[in-house]
Amino acid sequence: MADQPADKKFFENLSGAGKAIGVLTSGGDAQGMNAAVRAVVRMGIYVEAKVYFIYEGYQGMVDGGNNIVEVSWESVSSILQVGGTVIGSARCKAFRNREGRLKAASNLIQRGITNLCVIGGDGSLTGANLFREEWSGLLEELAQSGKIEEEAVKKYAYLNIVGMVGSIDNDFCGTDMTIGTDSALHRIIEVVDAIMTTAQSHQRTFVLEVMGRHCGYLALVSALACGADWVFIPEYPPEEGWEDQMCVKLCENRARKKRLNIIIVAEGAIDCHNEAITSEKVKDLVVQQLGFDTRVTILGHVQRGGTPSAFDRILASRMGVEAVLALLEATPDTPACVVSLSGNQAVRLPLMECVQMTQEVQKAMDERKFCEAVRLRGRSFENNLNTYKLLSHRRPDAELPKTNFNVAVLNVGAPAAGMNAAVRSAVRVGITEGHNMFAVIDGFEGFSRGQIKEISWGDVGGWTGQGGSLLGTKRTLPAKYLEKIADQMRANNINALMVIGGFEAYESCLQLAEARARFEEFCIPICVLPATISNNVPGTDFSIGADTALNAIVETCDRIKQSASGTKRRVFIIETMGGYCGYLANMGGLAAGADAAYIFEEKFDIRELQANVEHLTEKMKTSIQRGLVLRNENSNENYTTDFIYQLYSEEGKGVFDCRKNVLGHMQQGGAPSPFDRNFGTKISAKAVQWISKKLRETYRKGKVFANTDDTVCLLGMRRRNLLFQPVVELKGEADFEHRIPKEQWWLKLRPLMKILAKYKTSYDVSDSGQLEHVARHSPKEMETGAI
Repeated sequence: MADQPADKKFFENLSGAGKAIGVLTSGGDAQGMNAAVRAVVRMGIYVEAKVYFIYEGYQGMVDGGNNIVEVSWESVSSILQVGGTVIGSARCKAFRNREGRLKAASNLIQRGITNLCVIGGDGSLTGANLFREEWSGLLEELAQSGKIEEEAVKKYAYLNIVGMVGSIDNDFCGTDMTIGTDSALHRIIEVVDAIMTTAQSHQRTFVLEVMGRHCGYLALVSALACGADWVFIPEYPPEEGWEDQMCVKLCENRARKKRLNIIIVAEGAIDCHNEAITSEKVKDLVVQQLGFDTRVTILGHVQRGGTPSAFDRILASRMGVEAVLALLEATPDTPACVVSLSGNQAVRLPLMECVQMTQEVQKAMDERKFCEAVRLRGRSFENNLNTYKLLSHRRPDAELPKTNFNVAVLNVGAPAAGMNAAVRSAVRVGITEGHNMFAVIDGFEGFSRGQIKEISWGDVGGWTGQGGSLLGTKRTLPAKYLEKIADQMRANNINALMVIGGFEAYESCLQLAEARARFEEFCIPICVLPATISNNVPGTDFSIGADTALNAIVETCDRIKQSASGTKRRVFIIETMGGYCGYLANMGGLAAGADAAYIFEEKFDIRELQANVEHLTEKMKTSIQRGLVLRNENSNENYTTDFIYQLYSEEGKGVFDCRKNVLGHMQQGGAPSPFDRNFGTKISAKAVQWISKKLRETYRKGKVFANTDDTVCLLGMRRRNLLFQPVVELKGEADFEHRIPKEQWWLKLRPLMKILAKYKTSYDVSDSGQLEHVARHSPKEMETGAI
């Protein structure tokens, strides 16, 4: 184990010896619950605690017997990629009565369980908190009736509760994303993409009903991700007279040669009089008023099914480990907490504060205080709603402001899924702000050749779901074409520039900033949006396209693991892309349950390779007779994929055989994931608003002149917020030789993958352990805050 820095806090001093943890899933199932269960079990066993499955949720706790079973490391093998919950979930009436909770307490005491990890929705977590509050009283009652000894009352005096929210609706306040939401969005978007092709063939209107009885998150984000014509959600009912407005909008779209209409309805959608808006009602309206060929598709339980997305697996694994740490650190005075996600940070929040705020949303909706309900849903929800309103409804030309500024958009570097969603968003928000929008074809190379054209609102219709780069993209940097580019900027009177791409896009804007002294044409607001599958851009934790690539890797790994399970005693070595950045290999390894991931950022030698082979040899003696090893393409110039394959083949002879797989450009292709569509759309809208602000600030005497560092910025997500950072200031954070940031947040998650693969390692928990309070955001914070 490496030396531990003195200022860091590590979990090694947190021992679980003598402790027993019970894990249960309750309420509606959600994809990713199994990843959370796996993480709790393995982290619990890793810290030497006993871990118990409580089958069938609270019903199993009340019934006891074989429903509460101690589990081993291997008990959770091969469940990471399985949807639903392998330990079952059930609604339990008995637990709502004190008598039922008395039985549950007795069953837990028999096994010495005083730490509970509950994965479920707000109802399940509220039940757990009540159980905790009654715990000492329940124990005394059990002692008085002779069911437990007085000794046990003292020994098991306190019950610790940690919750994780598993709900596809994302209806729990205090967390940006609940486990299962991203996977449900994947299911919805898969259906929408499939429906779009048939709708276009017949010029049809489709009304899609998605889940969300009390929360419109799924409907709103899927509408944003597919560019739906109209969306109905419970938190934001349409205004009086919406029927006519919607029909006018549908007619306008058809008049613009749009061959299909998509309307998304949340199952709990209401109008401003609290009357239900159903998918059938919407269909009848369209047929009666417009005579359009209209079909209804109710997605139903399809949204709960299928394999969890990469995002949900990583989220659930992080939360599961954090939940065990929270249980180990809990004292009798610690309130029951819920592990949640804020931006990119795993945080702990008091459970009842979150539940109370969630209930306040429903109360606000019941009282028809809809603006308050949207605000209480949090920054992420409000930003989604504002972006959707901005992009979906085109105001008449007469109502638009006219700035006469010309804003150009171009893609630079390798293609990344989600680039087109970002371009669409930029064009439409730019037009709404009153600018003339221009598209540059084939990056800076095309710019130098004058491949620039004005682009309209309708030109970018249907772009959100398309992979690759429709504008065309090249890796060429502007340095060799500066003079020609300046000429083209002058000829087309370009007043601002948005560059969407990877490390090349960042480097390009740096070159333009440094060339301002020679070319006045570059003295304009310039914004970089990070878009690359490698996620190697300084100044941001996430890049557009990385999530889609990660899902492609994880999907392939799942298939390969299935193949290895059938043949037994087989190890697969998989090479991922990413240049020198190990993000895809590391996070792919975490999401796919890999045994090892070799990356450039963490040096490895022959001894480590040998240790990995020995680890796999031991693994083949268990019931899990397969192995998965990921290698980043540039992790080491000598220890190539071929070398590692040959080494493993030789050293594993007689114990296991080896196969290798180079994933290649399949990681760059495919339709963008919901996350990438949404992320690209929202950050692009925010970037155009920043450009508009800078244009107003720098417009003097009939021209734009912007020559300060803060007018060439990269918009990135840092921990919990979206920040505009001058590219010049980010220079110190970049390793230009290897084209990666010098510090990368995801390296902190590397030990997590090793722990879950049964390696002894050191895990920095400096960021953990602080119980925070639920933030209530003001409208001003909404403007500057996270996505």
